Amino acid sequence: MRIQIAVVAIAVILIAGENLEAVADSQTSTEDGTSSIVATKPTLQIEGEYAKYGDYIGLTPVDNQSVEVSQRIVKDIQIRFVNTKDQLLDDKGQPIKGRTQKEFIIGLLKLKSGEVFREDLLEADLQRLRRLESFNEVNVYRQEEVNSVNLIYEIKERDFPSLILGGGSNEDVGLFGRLGYKDENISGLNDKLDTTVQISGKDVQFNGQFTSRYRPQEPNRLGYSIRAFRNRNISGTFNEDIKLSNGDKVREGRFGGSVGVLRSFDQWDAAVSLNYTRISLRDRDYKVAQVDSLGNPLSVSGTGIDDLFTVLFSVSKDQRDRRENPTQGSILTLSTEQAIPIGLGNISSNRLQGDYIQYLPVSWIGNGRPTDNPEMLAINFQIGTTIGDFPPADAFNIGGLDSVRGYGYGKVASGRSYGLASIEYRFPISYSIGGVLFTDFASDFGSSETVLGEPGVLRDKPGSGFGYGLGLRVKSSFGLIRGDLGISDRGELRFEVTTGQRF
Repeated sequence: MRIQIAVVAIAVILIAGENLEAVADSQTSTEDGTSSIVATKPTLQIEGEYAKYGDYIGLTPVDNQSVEVSQRIVKDIQIRFVNTKDQLLDDKGQPIKGRTQKEFIIGLLKLKSGEVFREDLLEADLQRLRRLESFNEVNVYRQEEVNSVNLIYEIKERDFPSLILGGGSNEDVGLFGRLGYKDENISGLNDKLDTTVQISGKDVQFNGQFTSRYRPQEPNRLGYSIRAFRNRNISGTFNEDIKLSNGDKVREGRFGGSVGVLRSFDQWDAAVSLNYTRISLRDRDYKVAQVDSLGNPLSVSGTGIDDLFTVLFSVSKDQRDRRENPTQGSILTLSTEQAIPIGLGNISSNRLQGDYIQYLPVSWIGNGRPTDNPEMLAINFQIGTTIGDFPPADAFNIGGLDSVRGYGYGKVASGRSYGLASIEYRFPISYSIGGVLFTDFASDFGSSETVLGEPGVLRDKPGSGFGYGLGLRVKSSFGLIRGDLGISDRGELRFEVTTGQRF
């Protein structure tokens, strides 16, 4: 409803800059907890100024230069859940029950019952709910009355918890089996548990993390995160171009953990964590190696093992329309990680990183059909540097499926600093299949020479690289499957398959 100003006759200049104060409507609560409006004409005090705040109806001047206005008020907010068939009722005719607590959802909303309705707040609330990993789809509907509006949110939850079984073979451990468990909605409060265990004939690897997110409706309670991990793989810094003295490739093992606290400020999410990582360089039999075949050191401590105790502070601003496969918006992440000189290596350094992603809807094909892969441009810029001494295995390794496609992992550079730019044009092929044209460019800015032992220089890594190609995106019951065919500026051709978007 368009609400119009009826009469205004006031001088603006005399009190320019003063704030207007709207007297809120008084409310009563019904037995079922919904609010009913008692006064539908809030009074706005105006002293010699032209009034404009939102939309108004029934504006009438009075003797004391006050005017009465009527505004649409949010009368009621309802939360409904739908099943995979988009049904609100089950086979017995009962409303679908969701795992997420309705009070938790309402607590995330900025636009609440009893407040003046605003389109911008409604859109922001909708996007905030769509960014939750526990929700697959969120829609909102309005029931408009003369002076009020009811909001109805319909939510389709993702299928959690999930059990993941897998296996395979790689050149490090050979055959392996993998078991994973994931739940993004523990206790109906969007707490997250994500664990993976990999067993092979050589060792056991694991990665487990529990996160209890910050809840805006409980401002005095901090969110927190706990993580533990142990993994090993062929080193991306010390790749096969220069091996160990016994002819083995360098294996890189890491184990450790972290604890952190989480807090949100307006549109920013912040995290502070204490982290520990032990990095060890080993041969095929997992014996510690101190130098490569040329006698270059593999660690700061000289023993083949380095300890990293760090304090990490990061902030992010997420304005995407949804978390999974977004169609528009942006996300900015900034972090600084300070190493404390404790343990092997006595390392003191600071690692700075920035990551910005922008999603831009386009209509170059313009078929307008609904799809899981909407047409858009996705742009990603990354930059980072490390100040002070750091383990060479902890250099920025450029190249690979999540960096410059067309190159193998770490084949572009292993530097102290780096910059990366990627552009993707994403377009629909069918409802569940999409295509991608991409290009990636990255550089170490000549910083590989400042890394201990110069592993990138000695292995003839170019320091900068360019890649381009095309890919397929397939929406499946296991998530988004990604296949990319990349061509490097050196003529190397690589096709790799994984899950999820590149960014």
